[in-house]
Amino acid sequence: MIQSPTQPVTFEEFVEGKPENRRYELHNGGIIEIAQRPGKHEEVIGFLASKLTLEFVRLNLPYLIPKQALVKPPENESAYSPDILILNRPNLASEPLWQKFSTVTQGASIPLVIEVVSTNWQDDYIRKVGEYELIGIPEYWIVDYLGLGGRRFIGNPKQPTISVYQLVDCEYEVSLVRGNDRIESPTFPELNLTAQQVFQAGLTADEIAGDA
Repeated sequence: MIQSPTQPVTFEEFVEGKPENRRYELHNGGIIEIAQRPGKHEEVIGFLASKLTLEFVRLNLPYLIPKQALVKPPENESAYSPDILILNRPNLASEPLWQKFSTVTQGASIPLVIEVVSTNWQDDYIRKVGEYELIGIPEYWIVDYLGLGGRRFIGNPKQPTISVYQLVDCEYEVSLVRGNDRIESPTFPELNLTAQQVFQAGLTADEIAGDA
């Protein structure tokens, strides 16, 4: 991620001034440009988005996955662009920033948010865990298909891991999912998906055969 050299900006200045053809986040008034991700990263995102879409359509839930919506903590000048953001349509009418800026600020609008880890893993495991918890987002996944996160988060030795954070009494509790473990999602309790299936979405056929 590349930090902008500009002075701290407000959320309004950020959303009104950022170019449309690039992806940015706002971290406490600092504009951060998100670098282009590798193909495997995008394959994992696409696989998960398709599986979750099928699940909420099957259950006839009023959800959607937007393309460029932002999540803004109400207490500071930050705005995040998650890799996958599931929104609850009925609550969008209560979102003050939705119509003008396609931005949500309330946990009731966000059943599930997912970040797929790249080299800036500290943002996903430290900054965003705290911010998403304060917003009240009930479920947050960190999909670390390369095992890049710190050992205090994914263990030692490091290995590919999905961290599933569930909001319990206003605090996150985390479960680590690896290998053929099924992802147990409070939002989608009938979801039949293992960590390995997600990780293999970012592998070639030869790499999958090598892991067998």
